[in-house]
Amino acid sequence: MGRKTTIDLGCDMGEAYGNWQLGSTDDAKLMTMISSAHIAAGFHAGDPNLMDRSVALALSNKVAIGVHPGFRDLQGFGRRRIVQSTEEMVNDIVYQVGALREFVHLHAGTVQHVKPHGALYMELAANEVASRAFVKMMRRVAPDAFIYCMGASETYRIAKELGQPVVREFYADREYDSTGKIVFTRKPDNYNPKSAADRVVRACVEGKVKPVDGPEIEVGFESICVHSDTPGSVDLLVAIREALGANGVEILAPGAARARNAA
Repeated sequence: MGRKTTIDLGCDMGEAYGNWQLGSTDDAKLMTMISSAHIAAGFHAGDPNLMDRSVALALSNKVAIGVHPGFRDLQGFGRRRIVQSTEEMVNDIVYQVGALREFVHLHAGTVQHVKPHGALYMELAANEVASRAFVKMMRRVAPDAFIYCMGASETYRIAKELGQPVVREFYADREYDSTGKIVFTRKPDNYNPKSAADRVVRACVEGKVKPVDGPEIEVGFESICVHSDTPGSVDLLVAIREALGANGVEILAPGAARARNAA
């Protein structure tokens, strides 16, 4: 895998609800450091007023907007698996995409991508039937929008098969196993900013990561993700941005990269 000269830097955003605030998350600061925002759409977090503010904040910072749908699980922050039919799962995603997309339209913006959240992300990654239904839905309602997912997933395989634009993610604040999948957790750990930045740079320069259960593996990706609820997420993004810049890697959203390549 060749050395990267550009990379997307994304963050899960807008993950509060009403008077409830998740930890010490500071979306205003985070939004100044990223190229793509994954904005919660109401089921695991995000209410209409927050969605409106998050979209406006992204556009004012020239950050590309993505819909971040999750399971209907406010109490568990979308990190608990909900047992439902494939039809229910896909319709819940359609509902959330529509909700956030209307706020984007209200502010004269566009939706760059859709990125499932938490347990829904992991369920789709492992479930061929659900992933196929999800990608087929995207081919109808948002055929030009990117799907964000793990490279080691059914979602990625089926998106490539059906021709949906797709972006693979590398997680700066999650561990990997030897299959190339992230180690899912309901409660994020503290991450040393320098160590996280070093790991991101190595992945960008050498295309490799050290998993928790074996020797290093190759990893392909087009976007780096930091979760806003990870303790010290602002410090993580500061360190990652500085390290990428020092190694000649430009931060650029996939939509902007696509437009540049088409010019």
